[in-house]
Amino acid sequence: MKKKLSIIMALMLCISIFAGCSSTSSSKDNSLDNVKKEGVLKVGLSDDYPPMEFRDKDNKIAGFDIDVANEVAKKMGVKLKIVTNAYDGIFLALNSKKFDVVQSTVSITEDRKKKMLFSEPYINGGCAIFLKSGDNSIKSGDDLKGKVVGCQAGTTSQDALSKLSGLKDVKKYEATTDAFLDLQNGRIAAVVADPMVGDYYMVKNPGKFKKVEKYLGKEPIGAAFRKNDKALKDAYQKAYDELKKDGTITRISNKWFGYDVTKGDN
Repeated sequence: MKKKLSIIMALMLCISIFAGCSSTSSSKDNSLDNVKKEGVLKVGLSDDYPPMEFRDKDNKIAGFDIDVANEVAKKMGVKLKIVTNAYDGIFLALNSKKFDVVQSTVSITEDRKKKMLFSEPYINGGCAIFLKSGDNSIKSGDDLKGKVVGCQAGTTSQDALSKLSGLKDVKKYEATTDAFLDLQNGRIAAVVADPMVGDYYMVKNPGKFKKVEKYLGKEPIGAAFRKNDKALKDAYQKAYDELKKDGTITRISNKWFGYDVTKGDN
C-alpha cells in the first residue's frame, strides 16, 4: 500500500512539475525573438496625420514617425515594414498581431496603459484648438459651445470634445487633412488636434489658420506595444535612447519641425 501511495505521489509530483514547465513556456515573452527571427519590425500607423505620418506628393509614406521608426529598426538590426490602418481600429489590429508596434502619434493615457505597454514619451502632444485666421470669437474650450468642431476619429481629441457640453456637433474625420480642409472652407468652426500637427498646417498654409493659446489638455506621446511584449518594448526603448543620445532624433525633428520637438513642451 505504501509502495502504491509513493508511486501515486511521485506521479502527481511529475504532473505538477510538467504543468508548471508548460505554463512557464506558454507565458514566455517571445516578442523580441520573433522580430529578430523574421528580421522585420512591423510598425502600424494611420497615414493621414502630417507631418507625423502621411502620404507625400509621390504617394510614399513619409513623416517624423516613419523616420524615427526606420532608425530604430536599423539600430535593432532588422528591417522596417510599415503597415497602414485606420486610426479608430489601430489598437484592435495591434492586439490581433497585424503589426508589432503602433507608432502613430499615440497619446499615452491611463486607460490605454491598462491595455497596452508604452515606450517612454518622445513628444508632448495634446488637444490644441485651431481656427481660421481672423476668428477671434474662440479663446478657450468654453467658447466652442454652439459650434461644429472637427477632430480625427478614435483620438484623444475626440475624447476631450466628448467631455465638453453645449457643442452643436463633433464631426469625426478619418484623416486630419480633411478636417483642416473643412475648416479652411468654413464648414466647421474649429479643429482639435495635436499642437505640432496643427503647427505644421499653419506653416504649410501661411495666414490661413491660428492656434488658441489654451489647450483642452496636454498629453505625452509614445509607441504602443501589446501588454505582454515587454522584451520588444525594452529593445525598442534601448534603440531609441541610443538614437536620442547620438543626435539622430534631434536631426529628424529639425527636418520636420525646424526645432527639437522632443524637448520639453510644445
